Amino acid sequence: MRGIRAGDRLLHIYTWLIIVWLSSPIAVMILFGFNDKKSKSNTTWQGFTLRWYSELFDISDLTTALWNSLVIALLSTIITVVIGTMLGLALGRHRFRGQGATNFLVFAAISTPELVMGASLLSLFVSGNVPRDGNTIIIAHVLFSLSFVVVTVRARVVTLDPSLEEAARDLGATAWGTFRQVTLPAIMPGVLAGGMLAFALSIDDYVVTSFVNGSTVTFPLWIVGAVKTGIPPQVNVMGTLIFCIGVLIAIGNAVAARRRS
Repeated sequence: MRGIRAGDRLLHIYTWLIIVWLSSPIAVMILFGFNDKKSKSNTTWQGFTLRWYSELFDISDLTTALWNSLVIALLSTIITVVIGTMLGLALGRHRFRGQGATNFLVFAAISTPELVMGASLLSLFVSGNVPRDGNTIIIAHVLFSLSFVVVTVRARVVTLDPSLEEAARDLGATAWGTFRQVTLPAIMPGVLAGGMLAFALSIDDYVVTSFVNGSTVTFPLWIVGAVKTGIPPQVNVMGTLIFCIGVLIAIGNAVAARRRS
């Protein structure tokens, strides 16, 4: 018994060490959003202040970059969820010619390094004389996040009992009515999870975006460009707010999933 208790304690200590290690960068970011810095450097603690929260949007370039990231992430997520849900339904529910090749492409896109995807997209846009701007960033983000939505939705679809849809059709529901009232609510957790994943992948992407952005600057690109002169505390504040919103969305999704179950 003593050996088992000692093993449990070691497991608890190991678990908490992993949690602390994973959370430490976020904790530092939140802490230095309250740092009352007196110089360009924001790497040493110089006192507590709420000043940077009141001056959150005082740096116009940073505000524009954050706005670009949010708009691009929102639009690319909407497009990705619509296309990914349809493709996930097709792969999980139906059998068709080319299904194997489609599955292979989906997983190949997940395993492709961002550097390779960014370089290939840049070559494609240059060869086609496509001007690089926010639209090419959206196209790129849809391409690299689509596979994650497809896999998430497909995993939910294969666990859905087909008899529910058959019962709805036997009761006179149309194909659209069956999808809207039976299929979509049943796969909604997978759709929401895929959407959250696509949004998170888009808003913090740097590698692929740096190949296809043109003159459009996003939040990650602005931060990397500001490293040489010193990252202002507003970056930590914006990162803190984005993190808090993500946590609230995740908690809301978990509560909704518990109520549905």
